[in-house]
Amino acid sequence: MRIALHTGKGGVGKTTISAATAVACAVGGARTLLVSTDPAHSIGDVLGTRVHGDPTPVPGLPNLSAAQVDTRGRFEQSWGHIRSYLVGVLSARGMAEVQAEELVVLPGAEEIVALLELRRLASSGEFDAIVVDCAPTGETLRLLALPETIGFYAQRLLGTPQRVLRTIAASFTGLPGAPNATVRDALGELLSELMAARALLADPSVTGVRLVLTPERMVVAEARRLFTALSLHGFAVEAVTVNRLLPPGVGGDFLRRQREGQREAMTQVEESFQGLPIRRVLTKPDEPIGVTQLADLAIDMFGDVPGSRDPLATLGTGPGAAGAGPAMEVSGADGWYQLSLPLPLVDRGDLALSRSGTDLVVTVGDVRRRIALPSVLQRCTTEGASFTGGRLVIDFAADPALWPAGPVTGVAGAAALAGAG
Repeated sequence: MRIALHTGKGGVGKTTISAATAVACAVGGARTLLVSTDPAHSIGDVLGTRVHGDPTPVPGLPNLSAAQVDTRGRFEQSWGHIRSYLVGVLSARGMAEVQAEELVVLPGAEEIVALLELRRLASSGEFDAIVVDCAPTGETLRLLALPETIGFYAQRLLGTPQRVLRTIAASFTGLPGAPNATVRDALGELLSELMAARALLADPSVTGVRLVLTPERMVVAEARRLFTALSLHGFAVEAVTVNRLLPPGVGGDFLRRQREGQREAMTQVEESFQGLPIRRVLTKPDEPIGVTQLADLAIDMFGDVPGSRDPLATLGTGPGAAGAGPAMEVSGADGWYQLSLPLPLVDRGDLALSRSGTDLVVTVGDVRRRIALPSVLQRCTTEGASFTGGRLVIDFAADPALWPAGPVTGVAGAAALAGAG
């Protein structure tokens, strides 16, 4: 089973590209789900059919289903007891119940529900391929980074999930309706499922991100920043789709000048995303709406689709295609180690590194990731950093104060590194 996440700047046509990709999978024989996590929920418009919160077959293509994440409905269905509890707490603190009802879906709840819904659909066993129409750039990055952020606060500031629940309970001591076992169990399940969802989406053997853009300098610049940010957070970018290219032979001075601008933008695309498949999609005279027109667009994107049930054969890419290379790696022995991270397209002036206890903090521009160091590196000092082949390489040396018997070597060192991931 494979998951393909499509994201990009708003207005570049990622919903259409997502739908055409899903059609390609379905025509190739894969049981395919097209799902939207974008609050705009436009997949029904591009498919030309009504789409619901649960997967619904798309008329005209037997292997294709579609769904759009219903944030409020899914939250109430799965965690209604948590919602009722929060409403009661807010009401007990003097807030009118009507206002409390509106506040129980707090900022970030949409991302949480979307992540959990993707994991639920992936684990259902009903689909060979799940094609996701994500929200625009900023929202997608928040969506993918959210579990690690929550996990950090849960583990580092409050301890284990059980301690989180005890802290929540203690904060409401004396209030009517303190958290009962059902609420505590639901919160614990929520935390565990969120981390499992993150692991699923960060696994390059299952999930890949596809950047959708148009040949415009401003759009390409945002796609470059997104490529860097996704790589920093450990997500594999496996392909780029350039949408709305002008077809050759279309005349007129206006279009000639626009085509020249697109050629310049395409040069930047090819330089920026070396090593990634770059698909080119020509502008259509008519807006592609419905399965038939999307199937034509899919042929333009992928060629004639073979009758294979393997989504990878349909899409023409596979795990490990990312131009950034593999995610975080640890290597070394005899007291000297290296940690490397993919950081494509980074200007050195935008990069900042710091060490906070057992964590490494990497900041690129306005994007920051706090990385829990593997155990072998927690007992080392940070000695320096460099760029090699689009990867940030950080040097570590064993700290004598933390290695009373001397640095690990030989078999012991190999075992420590094996357990570092």
